[in-house]
Amino acid sequence: MSKARHDHSDVSLTKNQALVMDALADEEEPLSAYAILDRLRAHGLRAPLQVYRALDQLVSYGMVHRLESLNAFLACRNPTGDPHTTVAFTICHQCNQVSEITDDRLTSRINSIARGNDFTPSKSTIELRGICARCRNAKE
Repeated sequence: MSKARHDHSDVSLTKNQALVMDALADEEEPLSAYAILDRLRAHGLRAPLQVYRALDQLVSYGMVHRLESLNAFLACRNPTGDPHTTVAFTICHQCNQVSEITDDRLTSRINSIARGNDFTPSKSTIELRGICARCRNAKE
């Protein structure tokens, strides 16, 4: 998976937010808040609340995604760096590989379904769990 593409220069980050963002950008897999805290203790972060506050803000900036099913966080891998309201993730239940997918057709379809139900979404996150090609091919 490619590294996070967001540049800190587009948003003024606090010290804790920059530390958390850098920790996530250096990882290939999603991290729990406690795993982030463990990595950042040497940098002065001592309490889970410090990490959660930073994560909340990074999520609101669109720089980090929360994977609900894993209760973990992942730096945005959107290659364009453009903010997106719909994002999908494929999550391999065997190797834990996570890939981020943005697709205008998917966004359009979700918005159409929402309008048909008299609803206006502000954000959509889809998590597809299954087996990746590498793990599937290893079984064959």
